[in-house]
Amino acid sequence: MRAMILAAGRGERMRPLTDHCPKPLLPVGGRPLIGYTLDRLATAGYREVVINLAHLGEQIRATLGECQTGLAIRYSPEPEGALETAGGIRQALPLLGEEPFLVVNGDVWCDHPLTPPATMNTATDRPLAHLVLVANPDHHTQGDFALDGERVALAGNELLTFSGIGWYDPALFRDLPPGRRALGPLLRQAIEAGRVTGEHYTGAWRDIGTPERLAALDTELGGR
Repeated sequence: MRAMILAAGRGERMRPLTDHCPKPLLPVGGRPLIGYTLDRLATAGYREVVINLAHLGEQIRATLGECQTGLAIRYSPEPEGALETAGGIRQALPLLGEEPFLVVNGDVWCDHPLTPPATMNTATDRPLAHLVLVANPDHHTQGDFALDGERVALAGNELLTFSGIGWYDPALFRDLPPGRRALGPLLRQAIEAGRVTGEHYTGAWRDIGTPERLAALDTELGGR
């Protein structure tokens, strides 16, 4: 199974740090943020990863090259800020292959093992997506989705936050026209059709979206 790291965002909330450095390369705990995700992918057994590029993307390519920690890296360049999440994944499909793949936001730090769920390895009747949901952080208290057993639902007694970690069947994106496309509407459509499973992950997870959160994680990792 292949993986994709979303690294094309401008990082507006991180400015001025991202004026001259792409967010995935911001240092935390003495190394680039993206390095932690690459290490976890390699430990989980992934061997190929696709990284989409836009804002200052050549810095990412120059820093990581074509191989890191045993991972072969391929790049999917995008126009600056043009494609959003689903559009970027759709453009990268030729690099991701015909089987389900993992997608991780480039500004996420977590200790999830990233092991593919068994349902995504089945040849028939597999869901279109499997999402990792987490407890709502202080900056997103309203949540995104609920869980009804293993199925993701749009409403329920407890709404959880989508972690930015998910496995996808390529079929979810194949009918999308090229161009700028958000992931949310696509997921909601698949959820309404009963084609999305999920899990509630209770381990360590951080959305590193602001300088304050970056500094907090840097302090935390520096003390380990």
